Amino acid sequence: MKTESYKIWEPGEYSYDHAFGFVPNITSYIHEDDVKRPCILVVPGGAYCVVSPSEGELVARKFYEKGYQTFVLTYTVNFLQSVPLKLQPLKDISRAVRYIRKNEDAFGVIGDELTVCGFSAGGHLCGSLCVHYEDIQDDSAEYSGISNRPDSAFLNYPVITSGEKAHKGSFIALLGEDASPDELEYMSLEKQVTENTPPCFLWATATDETVPVENSEMYVRACRENGVPCAFHMFTRGIHGLSLADEDWANGVHMSPYTEEQLVCVMRKVKSGEVTVPERVQAEWEEQEKRHAERVPAPEPEVTVWPELADAFLKNLKK
Repeated sequence: MKTESYKIWEPGEYSYDHAFGFVPNITSYIHEDDVKRPCILVVPGGAYCVVSPSEGELVARKFYEKGYQTFVLTYTVNFLQSVPLKLQPLKDISRAVRYIRKNEDAFGVIGDELTVCGFSAGGHLCGSLCVHYEDIQDDSAEYSGISNRPDSAFLNYPVITSGEKAHKGSFIALLGEDASPDELEYMSLEKQVTENTPPCFLWATATDETVPVENSEMYVRACRENGVPCAFHMFTRGIHGLSLADEDWANGVHMSPYTEEQLVCVMRKVKSGEVTVPERVQAEWEEQEKRHAERVPAPEPEVTVWPELADAFLKNLKK
């Protein structure tokens, strides 16, 4: 297996006020042979405030074992919840797709078999690319003519709607507390699906209290109404953030922390006194740490089948 990190933005192309030296990147999990393979770009969640390690390498390795070339995207997040992200994460994933296709021979990737695989807010980011890919142009001549449209998507317990069932924290980090109705409408993905939206596989649990399962149901309904091939699996139970829901996930195996690179850059500034953490954000961190300490992850055997179901979904699309 070849594992390497690649910055997707060249110097001068990328700027976010609280990046503090961080540059979005992809990490590869590539077979060391001459066979060109389908590709899966894994996009962890984290409410657009962090990029969760538990939804990165673990998932990439699982689909690598199934014969895919896989990558994990570490994209821009709003850790301090002070500078709204707006379109920056969407620009990151758009460039990542183009970057992989531009280097498809070197990566051993079949360029027109590229799937984005997102969790929670990462699912929202993947879904945003699926419905808004035409809006995200690339100013670099190097990527001229390279498509950013995914060929398919896995949306895993995704954030979808900005309406009644919204995960409000994700939309605050993305758009700010004073987001306009037009911005919220644009990022409410169930309202943006068209007949040109890529085929989609979704799964969620009936007991998810963080991102209600209705989010997935809304997107599936929109896909069906627009003739977009889709599959949806609602499992009986499970907390939010299950990733693979297996023993490795529960035990923290293969959860490399590289997805926290921007967080490390931010915390350096905080510790040096150059950046102040808002009191509201500090209180949220403390509450999250408390909940995390009380939480004892346990496998959900019913849910562990989802990678097999997703793999079968992709293979069925080829028929």
